[in-house]
Amino acid sequence: MWLFHADTPKSRMTALKSQDWAGFYFSVVLVPVMIIVLTVVAFATLDSRFGHRNPSPSLFHALSDSEQRLLPEQAFQQLADTPLQPYRDTQLLETPFWFSFQVSPNDGNAQTEIELPSRHAQQVSCWEMPGARLLGAGTRDLLEGQMRAEKTGFVLMLGHLAAATNVICKGTFSGPARISVRQWESKEFEQSQNEFYRGIGLLEGGLLTLTLFVLVAALINREWMYVLFAVWLLGNLRLGANAMGWDAHWLVWTIPNPWLPWLRQFTFATYYIVTFTLFGRLFQAELKQVGFAILQDILRWLGLILLGAAVVLPYRQFLPILWVWTVVGIVILVFLLARIVWLARTRAVLWYCASMFVVLFTRVEEVFAAAFGIKTLDEVPNNVIAALLSSLMASFAFAEQMRAGKRELAIAQAELRTTYEVTPIGLFTLDADGRFVRTNLALEKILGRDGADQQLKKWDDYFQPGARDKLLKIVSGTGGNEAELRGITGPDGNASFYLVRATFANGRIEGSLQDITDRSQAVERLRFLAEHDPLTGVLNRRGIEILLEQAIERQCVDRPLALAYLDLDRFKLINDLFGHQSGDEVLKQLCDRVEQSLDRNGHIGRIGGDEFIILFQDTKIEDATAICSAIIRKISYQSYHIGARAFQVKGSIGLIEVDGSMRVQDAISAADRACREAKKAHDEHVVVYHKNAPVFLERLEELSLIEKLGGEFLPAGLFVEMQPIMSLREPEESLNFEVLLRLRDADNRVVPATKVVAAAEENGNIGAIDRWVMSTVLDWLAKNQSQLTRTKFVCVNLSGASLNDEKFVQDIFTILHRHPQVVPLLCIEITESVALHDLEHTGRFIDRLQSLGAKVALDDFGAGYTSFTYLKSLSADALKIDGAFIQSMSTHPANEAIVEAIVELARNLGMKSIAEWVEDCAMIEALAKLGVDYVQGYIVAMPQSPDAILTAQSAASFITDPALLRFVADRRIGGPVWAAGEDDDFPSSGLH
Repeated sequence: MWLFHADTPKSRMTALKSQDWAGFYFSVVLVPVMIIVLTVVAFATLDSRFGHRNPSPSLFHALSDSEQRLLPEQAFQQLADTPLQPYRDTQLLETPFWFSFQVSPNDGNAQTEIELPSRHAQQVSCWEMPGARLLGAGTRDLLEGQMRAEKTGFVLMLGHLAAATNVICKGTFSGPARISVRQWESKEFEQSQNEFYRGIGLLEGGLLTLTLFVLVAALINREWMYVLFAVWLLGNLRLGANAMGWDAHWLVWTIPNPWLPWLRQFTFATYYIVTFTLFGRLFQAELKQVGFAILQDILRWLGLILLGAAVVLPYRQFLPILWVWTVVGIVILVFLLARIVWLARTRAVLWYCASMFVVLFTRVEEVFAAAFGIKTLDEVPNNVIAALLSSLMASFAFAEQMRAGKRELAIAQAELRTTYEVTPIGLFTLDADGRFVRTNLALEKILGRDGADQQLKKWDDYFQPGARDKLLKIVSGTGGNEAELRGITGPDGNASFYLVRATFANGRIEGSLQDITDRSQAVERLRFLAEHDPLTGVLNRRGIEILLEQAIERQCVDRPLALAYLDLDRFKLINDLFGHQSGDEVLKQLCDRVEQSLDRNGHIGRIGGDEFIILFQDTKIEDATAICSAIIRKISYQSYHIGARAFQVKGSIGLIEVDGSMRVQDAISAADRACREAKKAHDEHVVVYHKNAPVFLERLEELSLIEKLGGEFLPAGLFVEMQPIMSLREPEESLNFEVLLRLRDADNRVVPATKVVAAAEENGNIGAIDRWVMSTVLDWLAKNQSQLTRTKFVCVNLSGASLNDEKFVQDIFTILHRHPQVVPLLCIEITESVALHDLEHTGRFIDRLQSLGAKVALDDFGAGYTSFTYLKSLSADALKIDGAFIQSMSTHPANEAIVEAIVELARNLGMKSIAEWVEDCAMIEALAKLGVDYVQGYIVAMPQSPDAILTAQSAASFITDPALLRFVADRRIGGPVWAAGEDDDFPSSGLH
């Protein structure tokens, strides 16, 4: 290490730096270039130090002994008839081959050696002819005579020959063997052996060194790709050893001969899989861009199949599969490489293509040599160079990938630095003492600090106490992954809010900071709006219900609680006449007046357009009543001034005394009912329900009934009764009736139908009850139709809520289709108000009913919404006159005229008329004079059980009133004459 003192001249330091750079470039640039140049020149111009030449192959005769019965003399005679040839391929045959050749004496006293170089030879025996004297024999495990195992095959050592000698040999081979014979002088063969083992050392040393280097790099970088590359290099080494015939050795160890076939098969299959796996991993991104995923899947499956074949098949059967798989894999690999080169064109791709070309060429050469007898790489140096060259080129590809990765990493780091500076989120680094080590511009802007003073201020200087503790909890993992912080209060008295995220790395705290002041304010606003009315600022329904629920939970005997329901009268007129803006201003002023009348125990909440709830905590009912009366005076008798206009709004209040056992909804519902009572009372605008008041208890019973009917299943205790409907023309000839719903409670009391229907409609369960009624009635009619010979129609009333439910309508027609034989007896009653709600929908419903044979009656006709014009759109079969008109006929003559008009209208439209709520015989006689067709009421019959209906002869069977019995008797005798042309039939059905 150079040590420079403060007084070292600047020129001397410059000179030393120049020397250092010169030595560096000489070592890493000039010397490697010189080595490469000298190596290329030596390879191209200089001779090998071994200085030998391979002799030309000797010609020989050859034949296959498929029956394995020939003796040397017999084989020698048959070989004489075969042509001479330089080599013979076994075509994977494992039966013995006989071959004979003539050995010429070498010049001088040179020793003669015959090389049989096939690496696939398993056993060779040679004899001198004639005479069949055994010269030598050998296997891969045992040698005898003049036979030796050298290089890739066997060598027959003949010594000095004085004359030409005929030799015959018998050999057994495995795999794609090629039989050839070479005659050497012993000195040249020795040089050839040296070069062979030098090639082995070169290949093993080079590839093992490269493999170890890659493995070390993989371990240091923890990169599995390098491990995969190292395995591929070892595969290259083993395939090169197989090509040169010394794969029976591993370094200094000899592999047992029985293991070799399986080991070779496993090596081929493994190399196949590793090659394509390496290819897929190395160019993973490029292959996604190229596509053709199915080809990549084919490569993977071929590799697995080949591995399975290597395990279960013998070597001779495995080789054809290997060749076919190799050709298919090469075609796919070449295609994918071509696509990658065309799209990517990176140097890594080009180097890998070159490496694959060398590998594939050397591997395919063996396939073609075995299949077609075409052999291009016979020599060891060529195989060594091919193996090393392919591995070197693959290393270049990996180096290019590493260089590209480093370049991408550098670019990413530069982009990260840029992003760090320009990101809109504040980023910071704190040391152990909480000082700012590094910040970006966004953080400096958020905190209003100068980056130059970052060593002067700490984290706690910008936030309220406790901020650092929250930060440390995030870092330690005990406080979630983020926290909200409050900044220090500014000169204007306001403080900002921040969201911080942080982690601990390398002894420092790395984190981000966002200014969420606007978001915090918005959240607070949303929290306010969640429980407050945005127009008036008072509590909304949710807010007042929460407050009421809490008050009920805290209530005890000495803490009274009251609840008021305030509803404005005719407030809608202000919106309609002067616009919603004027109405909104009235509501604001009204809420201000109510709040002025309340103390700290009173709260108001707006639950509707002009409906409010007032909660009185710790306030006696008497005091609450006085406050409500004051509120009514303040809001009803003081004008509301908006611009040049002045408005007057009146209101009504229902006040209840809340019991600790009540539910929130029950209390509000009871107060609502009290408010409705207050609206009906013209003189008094406040109605109070004390605890245990009869009306209060009645409402609680209603609420209990609503809850009972609110489940998913029908309530227990439902049953039906039937009230007869009597014909005024022939009272004793028909038995018609209306089905009425009943409910028996747990105390065996019958709940009135009006309450059941009202409760079911309020809780939304009326559809289920109507389905039950319809199914029950139709089942009963179908079962007892034979006993109802005088029944022409049975009225069933369906709720308006159900008829406006499309799902219910579909269910009703499904039920009707199950009982087609009794549907003509059915008469569905539709309330007039329901029919007017949607004439088009009602018309379609009536048409579908009548198409099935059912009848339709308009119920409560004339109850307040009657418009005769709508009757033209509805083809109803009957009109049921509202009972209010019937009961008041004697006291209000106008009602009699109305009933007469309705009866005449029904007759002219082809409909029948039915009068309800008939109470005495005089009323029946009056209705008969007006031409009413049917009557229904207690004077005729009370509601009866189904069994009682089955035992009756007609509707008149239930009459007990003497006057009405005489009226019926008169009808039987003949009585008064009816209007001409009238009959007692429904127009479409002939019903009575």
